[in-house]
Amino acid sequence: MATHHDHDYNTTGEIPKPQTKAIWRTFIILVGLTAVEFLFAFTMDAGTLRNAIFIILTIFKAFYIVGEFMHLKHETKALIWSVLIPMALVAWLMVALIAEGSYYFESVTNYFK
Repeated sequence: MATHHDHDYNTTGEIPKPQTKAIWRTFIILVGLTAVEFLFAFTMDAGTLRNAIFIILTIFKAFYIVGEFMHLKHETKALIWSVLIPMALVAWLMVALIAEGSYYFESVTNYFK
């Protein structure tokens, strides 16, 4: 017959401390980054620099969210790198495909002019 063991926190009656301070800190950081994005969106002209700033801030926010809410920053370094390296390669692949597609589109449209 299988035995059932309760976890230690149930037997001692202790309730873990709420982490509201960490949640508010995360919220404030993400709101700040979003405010910076809006600031760049409404003050800069459209162009490569603005797009690069948006991409960098978005990637930073995505990594911060994954680190905080998916608890990736508390994992071992090997697991963190095993997640980050494939994501970086996928991002690099997307940039390369967009650049090649733009070159192909321009070369085809210039050929038929």
